This record gives sequence, C-alpha cells and structure tokens, in this order.
Amino acid sequence: MEIRAVAVIGLGTMGAGIAEVFARAGLPVTGIEADPAALAAGLARITASLDKAVARGKLTQAERDAIAGRVTPGSGPADAAGADLVIEVIPEQLGLKRQIIAELDRSGRPDSIIATNTSSLSVTAIAAASAHPGRVVGMHFFNPAPVMRLVEVVTTVGTDPAVAAAVTELARRLGKTPVQVTDRAGFVANALLLPYLNHAARLLETGYATRADIDAAATEGIGLPMGPLALLDLIGLDTSLAVLDVLRHEFGGSRATPAPILRRLTDAGRTGRKGGGGFYDYPERDAPASADSSFSANADRPADPGTVTLIDPVAAAGPGDAARPDHSERAADLASLIAAAGISVTRNPSHPSDLAVVAIGPQGGVLGPATAAGRAADSVGLHLATPALAELVATPLTSPGALAAAQALVARLGLAVVRAPDRPGLLVGALLYPHLRDAITMVADGYASPADVDAAMTLGCGYPRGPMRMLADVGLGQAVDVLAAMHAGYGDPAFAPPPLLVECARAGIGLDGQPT
Repeated sequence: MEIRAVAVIGLGTMGAGIAEVFARAGLPVTGIEADPAALAAGLARITASLDKAVARGKLTQAERDAIAGRVTPGSGPADAAGADLVIEVIPEQLGLKRQIIAELDRSGRPDSIIATNTSSLSVTAIAAASAHPGRVVGMHFFNPAPVMRLVEVVTTVGTDPAVAAAVTELARRLGKTPVQVTDRAGFVANALLLPYLNHAARLLETGYATRADIDAAATEGIGLPMGPLALLDLIGLDTSLAVLDVLRHEFGGSRATPAPILRRLTDAGRTGRKGGGGFYDYPERDAPASADSSFSANADRPADPGTVTLIDPVAAAGPGDAARPDHSERAADLASLIAAAGISVTRNPSHPSDLAVVAIGPQGGVLGPATAAGRAADSVGLHLATPALAELVATPLTSPGALAAAQALVARLGLAVVRAPDRPGLLVGALLYPHLRDAITMVADGYASPADVDAAMTLGCGYPRGPMRMLADVGLGQAVDVLAAMHAGYGDPAFAPPPLLVECARAGIGLDGQPT
C-alpha cells in the first residue's frame, strides 16, 4: 500500500499541524472543514506556522510557498475521495468519530486507509462504524505535530497488517519515530503520563505536599522538564479529566481514578492555562504565578546550627528503612557534606547539639531511629534525592526549633529543598516509583517493549530519560524496596512491586534481559 496523497478532516490546532507535517514531507494534502470560517482559520494556522519557520530561518520563502501549495481546501468527506490515507482529527467524541468513519465509507474509496488521531478513545470502537474495519488504524500524533517526533500506530484485532505496515512506514517518511501498539486505553504515552499526573494532584489535594514542592520534586528530583501540576495546567484539566475517565473505565484502580480536585477545578472553570487558571493562576496566560515553596532563598532564616548530631538508622536500630546496610554509607556521605560546610558533626546522640539529623533513604523512616536515639523532638530526616536536592522530613514530634535549624542547615549546604512527610517514598519517590511501576507493568503485559516505552515518553512527552532508563539509574533493587515499603504503608495494590521487577532484580538483569 503506497500512500501518495492524504486528507485531514478537522483543521483545529492539532489537525492543522498534522496537515503541515504531511505537506512538509512532499505529500499533497486536502484539509477538510465543513464550516467555512473553521476552514479559513485552519488554513491560516498552517500559513502562520510556515511564516514563523521562514522568520526563524528554518525554511526559505520558496520552500514555504511549495509546502503551502500542497494544501488544498475541502468542505466535506467527499473531498477526500482521492486520498490514499484519510485521517480524522475531530473532537474526542466517539459518536462524532464514528459518524465520520461511516461517511467515509459512503463517499471515499473502498481501498483507502482511514486513520484516527484519537488520544484515548477505543480505535476498535471507532473502526466498528466502518463496513471495512480492517482498513482503520490509529495514527496518534503529539502536539505540536510539526515538532514532536513520536507517532503511536494503534492496531485493532481487525486491522489489516498491511495497513499497519503502510502507516508505520509513512510515519518514518514524515521523519517521525513510530511506536506500534495494540488498542488499549491511553495507548503508551497517555496511559503512563496521566496516572502520574493524577497521583500528583491527589498528593496536593490530601495535603501531602505543597504544589511548588510537588513540581520541584519532579523537575529537580526526577529531572523532568515540567512539574506535574504545571503540566496538567498546560494540557488542560478538562482534557486530562476526560482521558482519566477513559483509563478508569478500562483499568480501574486508584492510579486511573481521577482525583476529585481535577473535577472540582474543571467545574469551576479553572481548566488550566487556556482558562487563565488551574492549579496556578495565569493572569497573562504565561508562567505559573509565584510558587508556595517550603523555603524561600531570600527569606530570613535562623543562624546555622553550631553542631549537628547525625543519626545512622542502622546504628540506631530503627524500623523499616533502617534495616538497609547502605544507610551507613549514606550517613557517612552526609556527614562529609555537613563537615565540608564548616559545621561540626557528632555521631553521639547524647552529645548536646542544636539539631539531630537522621540520614534516610527514599523509603523514609525518621521517627523510629530518632526515638531510639532519644532525640525525637529535635530530629529531622534528610534524604539527598540528587546531589543538588534534599528532601527534608519532619515527624509529628519534630519541634519548630528543630525544623528552623534544619532550614538553616540545608541553606548552608547550598541545596534546593522540598518538604516531605515521614512516609514511604517521601516526595520524589512517591511520584517516581509508582510511575516506573506502571511502565514495568506495561512491559510485563507484553503491550510494549522497554525500548518503545522509552521512545513514547521521550519523544511524545519530552522526557529527557525514559522510564526504563530511570529504572536502570535508580536500580531495580531500590525500586523493589521503595514500592514494597509504599505497598506495606498504604495497602494500595498499585504500589506492589510487579513480579517481573522482582525477578529481574534477583537475577541481576534489566527488563530487556541484559545484565545490569
């Protein structure tokens, strides 16, 4: 099946971008909108995008004119009759999409490929509206289509393999990276991204952490380009809610069940940037308003503690995380860091000091060692999530004075800081490890390969590292330990270590079967 001409039905932001992608690749494109005003607006979007490329030196004027000349306007499905591939990019409403598919049966060529750009609806249900469901396939581009390199090619139980092969090859001709998956809610990227974002919303709603700390934990602690709450605002809370409803219908469970705050904000008209406000306010629809971070670098802070008592969880014989022998090494590293900042460090819990610090890992566990050392009131936990970010953990028994002294200590060490409760996962891990678990489960189910999972998230969601690379970086053993602690602490099956992860960790191999 050779695709030489295409038609795009729907020239909104996404459809116009897809039409531009096809035209840039040298394919004649028919851009279809039933409403004349919508058609004019869609063609104007393409023109504006090409003009911007010329202004930036990405295209010459001649190239711009040639691309624009490949786009022909159309007013209905009948104008797609000459296309080898027709892709619908209309709103995410199953009834509307099925109606378009049925109309293409009546007015289009019987041998043309019909693609849907749905991001979350069932491609199988859409294809069922056609008398020839074997020619229907999902071709999910990401916004902005001219920039984002990922295309998810989604096949149903009835899709002709030749159709899938032709669309996959077309994606490569467009300069994109295709990831081929079978029809499942959310495909790869949305099925991984939205539960992670939803969990962040739930952490905020339950008072687990502040919005600024949640977003900082993702950007500074995980290395993602945008925090989850800011990203929800960018995507649109109403759009995110609609995708989560689809995921919940298919998968159930806490990860896919929308956090109530998403529905409340949406009902209030706070849909994110496009609505002028969501989790953040956007008076100029630009960057989030000033954040409510735990500590401000410019705020007055108390004097540095004169002496810090460092409590080694292993030596203190605390419960939970203290059983891990690598905590002695972690405590030694933290002692060196504090000493290098010119602050005295003692390992004797009975020695008088301004502050006691428990060196913890991502599993948490401050209160047990602090109580065992007799320093519960003046103890905090400190976890170096990265060399530049500290997670500061207070317990219900930590005094305000100890917390203030810890603030001064972290500032003296020159670290960014987020506050986390003394619970399994802390904050960075509470966001990261369940997200990795979702990706591992997807691989274990045979739905996507480790390479495809990473491609989907790096190319489709802008991750600098995919989940499989993140997993390798933190270590499979640590992922098992943190998830096990979260599962034990919360009882939620969504946190239980997947059997594939446990098996690979014990065998010393990655999910791809290669030695770690």
